Amino acid sequence: MTSAYSGKTTALPMALLLSVISIAFGCQTHDQPKDHRTPQAAPPLVSKITVSIVESAEIEINSADAEFVLLPTGYLRGYLKSGTERLTLDDPTSTGSAESVVIDGKELNDFSLDLANAKISEASHRLGATGKRVEITGKSISRPEIEKKIAIELYDDFSALALSTTTYKNAGSKPAAFDAVTVQAHRLSASLTDPMASPYDMWSFHGSSEKWGKDDVIKIGKGFSRANPMEQIIQGSPGTGGGLPVVAFWSKNIGEAIGHVETLPLILSIPVRTEADGRTDASVQLNPKMALQPGETYSTPLTFLAVYRGDFYEPLRLYSRALAAQGVKNAAPTNADYEANWCGWGYQLQFKPAQIVGTIPKLKELGLKWATLDAGWFNNRGDWQPRPDIGEDGIKKMVDTFHQEGIKLTLWWIPIVAEDGQGKDILDGRPYKLSDVVRDHPDWLILDKNGKHAKLTSGFAGLCPAIPEVQQYYRQLTERFVRDWGFDGHKLDFSFSVPPCYNPKHHHKSPEDSTRAMGEIYNIIFQTTRGLKPESVTQACPCGTPPNMAWLPFIDQAVTADPVGAVQVRRRIKMYKALLGPDAAVYGDHVELTRIVGANTQHEEDNGRDFASTLGTGGVIGTKFTWPAYGPKFKSVEMTPQKEAYWRKWIDLYNEKALSRGTFRNLYTTGYDMPEGYAVEKDGKMFYAFFATSPWKGTLQLRGLQPGTYHVQDYENGKELRTVDGARGELPTHFQDHLLLEVQKQ
Repeated sequence: MTSAYSGKTTALPMALLLSVISIAFGCQTHDQPKDHRTPQAAPPLVSKITVSIVESAEIEINSADAEFVLLPTGYLRGYLKSGTERLTLDDPTSTGSAESVVIDGKELNDFSLDLANAKISEASHRLGATGKRVEITGKSISRPEIEKKIAIELYDDFSALALSTTTYKNAGSKPAAFDAVTVQAHRLSASLTDPMASPYDMWSFHGSSEKWGKDDVIKIGKGFSRANPMEQIIQGSPGTGGGLPVVAFWSKNIGEAIGHVETLPLILSIPVRTEADGRTDASVQLNPKMALQPGETYSTPLTFLAVYRGDFYEPLRLYSRALAAQGVKNAAPTNADYEANWCGWGYQLQFKPAQIVGTIPKLKELGLKWATLDAGWFNNRGDWQPRPDIGEDGIKKMVDTFHQEGIKLTLWWIPIVAEDGQGKDILDGRPYKLSDVVRDHPDWLILDKNGKHAKLTSGFAGLCPAIPEVQQYYRQLTERFVRDWGFDGHKLDFSFSVPPCYNPKHHHKSPEDSTRAMGEIYNIIFQTTRGLKPESVTQACPCGTPPNMAWLPFIDQAVTADPVGAVQVRRRIKMYKALLGPDAAVYGDHVELTRIVGANTQHEEDNGRDFASTLGTGGVIGTKFTWPAYGPKFKSVEMTPQKEAYWRKWIDLYNEKALSRGTFRNLYTTGYDMPEGYAVEKDGKMFYAFFATSPWKGTLQLRGLQPGTYHVQDYENGKELRTVDGARGELPTHFQDHLLLEVQKQ
């Protein structure tokens, strides 16, 4: 992947994507007459987007679905068109600026923009063939030598998504220290479309990888505050770094989202805070910490403002489409990605090979065809050699045994990290070892500003992904695991982020080269694995957090990543269906994690059995049970005869319905549709899943049906219900916990 963002530049960061037209000429034989007619040129593509300047005080950019209004303060206000109405959450003050910059320690937000002389042209083709571009210039009143240019683009193919970038120029004679830059600032109020609602009465999605287990979908309230750092690792706090550069808000009637759509990960933040008056502030903040010399310019990344109807699924789908339009294509899943999985993590770190292999008979009885050898098999993180008591022959023997019984096996490991003899393991408290790769290749390490080993999450050292030697090392590791040992794929864990690298021996153009190159390692692992075994599984787990957009295109099975309860399972499956496509393979992780006592403590008990939250939403089910009885240490996940009947029922149901192979339909809005609803379309049928925290009775809305009469079945319990009229989609019923429906036209 390449990025159009370059930070310090002499031009706007709007790289042109050329439209290439291929014309195929048919072959002509000697007896075919030649056509001497002049070919007619195709009619030029014309954008339907309009731009108007209103009394030199506002610029209005209109599409079929939305309107974006640039105010004299630089505030870009978004409206969603709904019939004759224009709906918005934006509630700017008359003087509030949407952009500011801290130069030489002082904040400047007094830029005077020349809206009357805005330059209007065709868009740069970044997100499509047609669109409009508006450029506005201005300068600071208090420091007129600081000039700025705002460029806004709107595309016909993305008619509710406005792109924006700002370029600052030092036109003075002295250097200017650019410390911080704020763009895409918004002040939001739900009261604008619902007078009965409080201004903060909205739901929100936060894409940052901020803390292991923290909810990324949450209702805004009084005093709400979230920093949303992107690609920033906080030492001592597992689960930080990486993330999706998107923050979204929605009320009953309208949603709004901001973020950036550069194709590589960037270090920035998207803070959100509820103010004393109840309005919610959100913005994109950067810290360039650079000296801008006379005549030089600084350009911000390409940020966006999106308006929509619905919940977080809609802006995440837009975000994914915008990346795809720039060449970032997601990997297509294999048939293997949809197979239910058993994971050996139930036996924890100090497992015995006999325990792992001894579970095979029960896996076969339950119809499970895929398994994972989880953490604890290795000598250290970095070298990734087997434990001395297992050995390479022992690893190969385990793989061969699973294969002989018709079960494929993936391997748990962590790319990029390496033990350097510093710090302790967060799982068992043992001191980190000095891996051979660090001992033999110290020049491969990521270094911080002080020349010390930069630390990834959990205190690991890291091998710089931007240098060819490290990339080749991970190609060789992948070949060892898949070709030499026989594994059928990977469970890549602790997939958070990579810190900036200041190692002078790497000759980076920027310290952030390491952060941006993280995806290259995952791409090498993925492509090498697919080349060796086309029907493989490559999964990446950003434990307890949203994924990193750096590696997201280079996996074929997403995972809900150590969810804390069933609600997170359902919402994360929906998140990944938006990002990777409605037919994406999303592993719901171990079903035992749907109910946790003492989460993330030494005494955690995983007691969950909510298969419905994965099956009903179109996810891939999984489990980590132990068998047979090995004593009290594994009691909470032990497969008992009582549990076995229940597990068998749900695994059979999963294999029969195969809803993970269906098409996710976003027909219900999180936070506002009660009960919580999901829909999957498959084989001409509609499958619905509804969830409630207490017994529910009422009339369900079965959305997405065509006119006609439909037969409804509770497919979990094999109960015939009643017929419904597709035009109305109303089903009076009652249930507790959940209800799974199969709906077919008569």
